[in-house]
Amino acid sequence: MTRRTTALFAAVALVPVLALTGCSSDSSGDSAGSAASGGKPRLEISGAFMPQPATDMAGGFLTITNGSGTADKLLSVTSSLSDDVTIHETKNQKMREVKSFDIPANGELKLERGGNHIMFMELKKQPKQGEKIDVELHFEKADPIAVELPVEAATHNPKQH
Repeated sequence: MTRRTTALFAAVALVPVLALTGCSSDSSGDSAGSAASGGKPRLEISGAFMPQPATDMAGGFLTITNGSGTADKLLSVTSSLSDDVTIHETKNQKMREVKSFDIPANGELKLERGGNHIMFMELKKQPKQGEKIDVELHFEKADPIAVELPVEAATHNPKQH
């Protein structure tokens, strides 16, 4: 079995755990925006977090709100925590890597537990609750946005707080 196939099986096994703990849609967290000039989307990040991982993989969750009339796409995520960071959609309890996520004009993209999310594979270190993980979000139109994901308890569910 290849490393990628093994990682995919492990990631699929993680989906029920993510689904059991709810999803993130609170409005707390770090935020950033891109320049409003030049027709670029105005993006704000909220509710960012990473549950403390138990393996060499982790999920990342946040909401991207687009406060402009210009749609955009999340193309990729980079982080010093892993050289293998991807974005995944979850449909019918099946997870698969995607090339991008749409961020509608005057709308939002939710990356949440049990749904679409950021996937960190082959972690370089094991982050602990209370730490912050630096990530950079890359878009089709907006400038990159740096975000800190606070590491929360493995069972953290923002909807219960």
